[in-house]
Amino acid sequence: MCLAVPGRVLEIFVDGELRMAKVAFGGISRRVCLEYTPGAVPGDYVLVHVGFALSIIDEVEAERTFALLRELDALELGEPA
Repeated sequence: MCLAVPGRVLEIFVDGELRMAKVAFGGISRRVCLEYTPGAVPGDYVLVHVGFALSIIDEVEAERTFALLRELDALELGEPA
């Protein structure tokens, strides 16, 4: 099973010939390739898997995914949901 995690595009830049972005995931940010999501702009949420943005999603979908991930983390820790 593969998991794509939502992140918010902070800034866009070009590295060589690749369109890249600095993407925030909670309190950390990472470099992400935007070649599969050429329409992404700063402020957009993207689903990221192994360093590649696979699709652009809206903020509601991103928040729904964050909530689900928090719930899964609570289940693994044995906390009440």
